[in-house]
Amino acid sequence: MAFSRRRFGLLVTAPAIAAAVGSPAVAAPARTDVVGALRRAAAFLDERLSYRGGYVWSYLPDLSRTWGELEAARTMCWVQPPGTPSIGHSLLDAYHATGDGTFLRAAERTGLALVRAQLPVGGWDYVHDFAGTASLRRWYATIGANGWRLEEFRHHQGNATFDDGGTAAAAQLLLRLYLERRDHRFRTAVERALRFVLKAQFRGGAADGGWPQRFPHRPGAVDRTPWPDARPPWLPDDVGHGMEDGDYTGHVTFNDDVLGENIKFLLMCAATLGRRDLLEPVHRAMRCLHRLQQPGPQAGWGLQHLSRTAGGRPAGAPAGARSYEPRALTTHTTQTNVTQLFHYFRLTGDHSYLARVPAAIAWLDTCRLTDEQLGENPLLTGRTHPTFVELGTNRARFVHRFGSNVRNGAYYYDYDHRSTLSHYSAGRAVDTDALRATYDELMSLTPAQVADLKARSPLSGRPIPLPRYFSLRDLALTDLFRDAPQPLPTVTDAQVEALVADLGPKDHWLTPADAVTNPYRGAPPADPYDGTAYMSKHVGDPHDTSPYDPRTPPAEPPYAPTERPLVISTAAYVANAGKLLAWLSR
Repeated sequence: MAFSRRRFGLLVTAPAIAAAVGSPAVAAPARTDVVGALRRAAAFLDERLSYRGGYVWSYLPDLSRTWGELEAARTMCWVQPPGTPSIGHSLLDAYHATGDGTFLRAAERTGLALVRAQLPVGGWDYVHDFAGTASLRRWYATIGANGWRLEEFRHHQGNATFDDGGTAAAAQLLLRLYLERRDHRFRTAVERALRFVLKAQFRGGAADGGWPQRFPHRPGAVDRTPWPDARPPWLPDDVGHGMEDGDYTGHVTFNDDVLGENIKFLLMCAATLGRRDLLEPVHRAMRCLHRLQQPGPQAGWGLQHLSRTAGGRPAGAPAGARSYEPRALTTHTTQTNVTQLFHYFRLTGDHSYLARVPAAIAWLDTCRLTDEQLGENPLLTGRTHPTFVELGTNRARFVHRFGSNVRNGAYYYDYDHRSTLSHYSAGRAVDTDALRATYDELMSLTPAQVADLKARSPLSGRPIPLPRYFSLRDLALTDLFRDAPQPLPTVTDAQVEALVADLGPKDHWLTPADAVTNPYRGAPPADPYDGTAYMSKHVGDPHDTSPYDPRTPPAEPPYAPTERPLVISTAAYVANAGKLLAWLSR
């Protein structure tokens, strides 16, 4: 999808509310009415929408079509947020807010769906099919294989992934469910997940303490993407293309904050299960991120880093990944990793984690987008930095594509800032002033303040309860500290009234779909396409199964702008339920 899959809740808004100055005051809703509305919505999800307790991302109201990141079969559940774990966390949060066992029972059914979806190795893949492996392979060979921009779904890999926070979100939910009633079914699954996380962690060398994107390594994994013989005449001869460092799933992965999510899960288990043995893997992971910061003047990080020497390049060097992720430093990853270093200092009181933060910020200041780049590419509006910065030259690298589908098309990269991808932003919003302010704040802490942080840190080895709510906002490592504040979003009585009214007797919220997809049509044509209609669109020709906004389709027949269909969205449910829970908890 075009949006961040782990911050989906921020994109879902409550129904429009008449709240202009001078509007009549709205009477406060009755608590029993709000709890009753939540209960009805949860029952609808559990009894009507879920499949054996599992969820995808969105559903037509008659359930005739369903979607995760791609169109999904009815028998599937999506592990990536905002799928099955996200709903489970929301249901458990509702139980914590109300004490109503309806929510706990629904959350447990969702948890048991994840237990069934857990792979023998202990982790999860993006998606599970309750109809069996043969059904899942058919989906990969048809819908998955033809999602042009979703290369991770082109093949059924059969192993587990840390990507997109799916494994972390599932494991965290099962831990929470176990802690509720000490149900051995959840404890067994949590232990399997812990063994998976520990076994997948790299040992020794520059990669020590990091994690790959997928585990265990699968021989024969994809390590190259086709480069069509027939290419448009307008394509420059000197563009880069392909997977520069081969199979990227075994590299140390910072993309989607893999280290941060795994550290969070390990700390949760250490603090609630008495597993002090998990603290050393946490320390190793923190040291890995610290170690792999590149030397100045380009003191940043990439999406992935080599886990071992390859192609004459040392372990720890930035690596390329998918064909639209060239070998480069990445500005948004650097911002995320600097933020992680701030957390590591708070966890440990060790100033060495802050030592090279100024160098990272100084590098970010050297590679801002230019006025020309911003002025000539509307897709860069609101961005401050290029996504990819070339090693050595410090020049921005921009990614494009030609063709119309997985057979006749390909991605390439060069220095041209125009006509970039729409589905993978060429620019990022990086707030170096905020990073600098946080650095200054942490460096100004007194020894007594640092000692207080260390005493309340989950690395202290003392028991610390988990936060009460997981679905109202993204939890940071600092939310795991003893007595950490748990701020709730501000929700007005009028917003609550509108949400309850919009739920109505149908017991579910309808929201415009974020995207639609073309149905699978068989093998796409290999005939060359020399046009540019698909360069900056989310979808290619009608054989492409990638999601796209129907209001702004490619300017090629048979596409024509249409309105977004109304769907039952798991993201909308989590966001709307979160507003009601925040109101109930005020």
